[in-house]
Amino acid sequence: METTKIALFKGKKIRKTFYNNEWWFVINDVIEALTNSNDPAQYFKKLKQRDKELAKLTDKGGVQFVPPLMLKVETAGGKQKMYCWNTEGIFRLIQSIPSSKAEPFKRWLAKVGYERVQEIENPELATKRTRILYKLKGYSDDWIEKRIRGIAIREELTDEWQKRGVKEQRDYEILTAEISKATFGITPSEYKKLKKLDRENLRDHMNDLELIFTMLGERATTEIHRTENSKGVPKLRQDAKEGGNIAGGARKKLEKKLKRSIISKENYLKEPESRKRLKQ
Repeated sequence: METTKIALFKGKKIRKTFYNNEWWFVINDVIEALTNSNDPAQYFKKLKQRDKELAKLTDKGGVQFVPPLMLKVETAGGKQKMYCWNTEGIFRLIQSIPSSKAEPFKRWLAKVGYERVQEIENPELATKRTRILYKLKGYSDDWIEKRIRGIAIREELTDEWQKRGVKEQRDYEILTAEISKATFGITPSEYKKLKKLDRENLRDHMNDLELIFTMLGERATTEIHRTENSKGVPKLRQDAKEGGNIAGGARKKLEKKLKRSIISKENYLKEPESRKRLKQ
């Protein structure tokens, strides 16, 4: 599963995506950060012409050396596939760039890699970092706890999908949409339009009840997969709909009792969740 994030290096944005249990960095972003090139794609092309070994690695990889991959990352025009390379590959790329900026960038990458190793050895560190980031963005402690729990439930579900035959990013999106449609009556993309979001993470703009029903739909789906030992995308899709229906049924009962919709148009683009909550 791919998850795009933005990192900053000396004021330059470096997009990275988490894929196959490691971070992959957008090659063009790295080149632009180190060279200030207005055409990083062309710079990379010329770089490979000068460094034949680099060209071989980018085309075919090497012994235990993975070549760059086309991965989906967020752009101004939505998600697009871009050439990305893991930390090892980026280090090799930097060796070919004649730039005085390379050394601090190497240290920055080493820090990213070290933090990832720490998080693998002690997952609590990743959770602590996530809590701090949400706190700095203005989210309340109660909301953060639900969001953290939702992340864990989501990861458990995607792990099940991977073990049960899901390989393509598109299949993850289809299964997620099935749960959302059955839970809320709309797909994630439709939900984002309702909340007037663009590239932002939808769940970072959900209120308490939206997060709770999202968790219920995904957790129910995970349990159905395990109970029925489901295999293959068609069966997983059926399970996703059933899991979402369980959450959707609970949502409708609560809406009937409250006499209002759980689905909210609110987002936290202009005002943090914690301040909005104080006004309620």
